[in-house]
This record gives sequence, structure tokens and C-alpha cells, in this order.
Amino acid sequence: MIAANMNALAFDYIARQKISGTNLTFFYLKQLPVIPPHTYTPALLAFIAPRVLELTYTAWDMQPFARDLGDDGPPFVWDDERRFLIRCELDALYFHLYQIPRDDVEYIMETFPIVKRKDEAAHGQYRTKRVILEMFDQMAALPRTAVPAPKGGENAAAYLVPDVSQWTTQLNPPPGARGAPGP
Repeated sequence: MIAANMNALAFDYIARQKISGTNLTFFYLKQLPVIPPHTYTPALLAFIAPRVLELTYTAWDMQPFARDLGDDGPPFVWDDERRFLIRCELDALYFHLYQIPRDDVEYIMETFPIVKRKDEAAHGQYRTKRVILEMFDQMAALPRTAVPAPKGGENAAAYLVPDVSQWTTQLNPPPGARGAPGP
């Protein structure tokens, strides 16, 4: 799940705060807030894995990766709109996993001027921000579930995140499933 974590907009924002130059040395890498494996509950993995699979397995050379995730089908068809919605679902979740309040999510999204400029040129609005915030709000309305604290130990308190097992995706078929494409 490190692929989803390190591609999340929340992670990108935090990395830009830590790295002062253009080089990502091992010293910086050790400081980045990668969510550790013990934090991922079965429900989180069930949410993230099919999305990572579909975003990643778009060519036959990724078949070994797909097999590692238990998929033995053909590569997924590249569908820009579907991929956009999958990435938004993951970004909304990771903002929750990092415990970032909504106002801060709005601010962080404004720190991606290239994404904003491209969205406004293509859609007349900052669509990525709007959709992520909508999904963030929908996830915030879900029941909460405890996950192990990232800096866990035996005495570390769990923290609450949306129970994504209750999430209803807009995608049909759902992420990681094959069938008639469409959002």
C-alpha cells in the first residue's frame, strides 16, 4: 500500500514541506510520513488494494504485480474518468488517514497550481479539489473505526478513521472488478 500512500496528494504536500531542494536523499526519505503497514486494517486493505491494482495493472508487463494481489485477469482498460475517480477516492481516504481537517484539505489542494490550472482549462473549475472534498465529506459521514496508531507500540492508542467498508463507490463496476466500463 506504499504505492497508494506515496502517490496521495496529502503525502506530496508533506514531502514538499520537508524537502528544500531538488534531491530526495535517504535522509529526507526517512523523515517522510509513510503510514506503516501495521496501521492498515483488513477493511483499509480491501478498499485500497483493488484501487491500486486497477490504477497500476494497465499493461501485461505488470501481470506479476497483479498476481501478487490475487488477480489473474487481463490488464485493466485505461479510462481517464474512471482513473480520476479512483485517485480521488484514495486521496480523500489518505487525508482522513493523516487526520487532516477539512479546512486544511481545502488549503492543501490550493498548493497544487498546475493541477488547478489544468482542471480550470479543461473543466472550467478546479474539479479535482471539488471531487476530493465531496468524497472527503462523504467519508467523514461514515461510521468511524479504530486503526492502530502510526507510531504504534503496545501502548499506542488507536485513532478513528472512516469505516471504508461502508463506502459506496460511484464506479460501476467497482474498482478492481471487470465489466462494462463507466463511472
